[in-house]
Amino acid sequence: MGTAHFGLIGLGVMGENLVLNAERNGFSSVVYNRTWAKTEAFLAGRGAGRDISGARTLEEFVAALERPRRILMMVKAGEPVDAMIATISPLLEEGDLLIDGGNSLYTDTERRVKELESRSFGYIGMGVSGGAKGALEGPSMMPGGTRAAYDAIEPLVRKMAAQVEDGPCVTYIGPGGAGHFVKTVHNGIEYGIEQILAEAYDLMKRVAGLNGDQMAAVLAQWNEAEELASYLVEITEVCLRTKDPDDGGDLVERIVDAAGQKGTGLWTVVSALEMGVPVPTIYAALNARVMSSLREERLRAGAVIPPPASHSFDLGTPADAMAPLRDACIAACVVSYGQGMALMQEASRLHDYNLDLAAIGQIWKGGCIIRARLLQRIQDAYNASPQLANLMLDPWFAALINRCLPGLRQVVAGAALAGIPVPCLSSTLDYIDSYRSGRLPQNLVQAMRDCFGSHTYERVDRPGTFHTEWLS
Repeated sequence: MGTAHFGLIGLGVMGENLVLNAERNGFSSVVYNRTWAKTEAFLAGRGAGRDISGARTLEEFVAALERPRRILMMVKAGEPVDAMIATISPLLEEGDLLIDGGNSLYTDTERRVKELESRSFGYIGMGVSGGAKGALEGPSMMPGGTRAAYDAIEPLVRKMAAQVEDGPCVTYIGPGGAGHFVKTVHNGIEYGIEQILAEAYDLMKRVAGLNGDQMAAVLAQWNEAEELASYLVEITEVCLRTKDPDDGGDLVERIVDAAGQKGTGLWTVVSALEMGVPVPTIYAALNARVMSSLREERLRAGAVIPPPASHSFDLGTPADAMAPLRDACIAACVVSYGQGMALMQEASRLHDYNLDLAAIGQIWKGGCIIRARLLQRIQDAYNASPQLANLMLDPWFAALINRCLPGLRQVVAGAALAGIPVPCLSSTLDYIDSYRSGRLPQNLVQAMRDCFGSHTYERVDRPGTFHTEWLS
């Protein structure tokens, strides 16, 4: 019988760092990779001198683990996960546990949990956030599956996770694919905040004429305030300060303006559409990445659709931390978090996940990419009102939005007149104004639908369903 506490399949950067993290926290480990050469290189390099062994075959790998076996798979999402499950399942025994630590689609995880639990194996779909550094030093971890499966890995993940003042950044998320769904929404929020900061950079450069160092100094001021202090603001400052080693210019200006996306942002938006939850700030961020990929078309369009005449507007000054722009970014970041929380709340209702949004706020306070000081306020809001319909209805956040709205309006209006796209900022303003409006124009939409398609409508003055022969 084997003696290793923990097994890892897949020695990419994240896999390597997670197994080093586990070993550092007292869990002896065995690793397997599709190519033995990769395993050898790891054991001779970063794994040297540690309580980590390697296996040439899956049979050797499984035999080296103590029972019940705890195996973390760090392989590409989709078919590779199913293929690995199919290959290793015949080697497992009752009570053994597989953990998928990649970014899998939550519905795939739902299916896998049902299949494996029916065969007396445990299965956990676990979102892991924090990048390579977080995986090594302590990530935020979002495990979902049966409670019994989580209990089997709790001693391991509580030690591996990032630690904050009120505990480790891991908790049992919920049944089925709950863990991977929460990680998907985490990434959707991340898309939103990254695009918000990119729009702020674009405005500071194009309107205020600031260079990288000047913009970085503004970001440093933002990172001192509770409302914006975060990992993403911190690394944005680093990116803006970094120089091109070839000529000493701002390195960010040498990077092609076409951003990639690996699917989780799309899954967030698709899930929101399917569940009927508006997430326009997150959608705008995803759409901005898609638009950025049309670089050649954009260059051609710029030649035939000229920008408006020069138009300047007040973004603030570096001395006041670009106050209107700062307030616009605060409002948009709050809304990005709020849209994600609302989506998770609806998913919890539809799928019986019983998500604890306050606990999710807590585990996002350390290790993960969207960690921010504001998450304490989010945690407080859902502790005070677990069924809070929208973050903007919390008294503290309502006051913050009201304070920041003038700056958001000023920035969006100025950008529109200047012909500078600010999709996340403008979508945020539309979202807030729509959410606070007691009357929207969809009454006319309903009239048109009934006119051309007899879809019927309801009235504000009496109950029932009505149809009108509009064209008679």
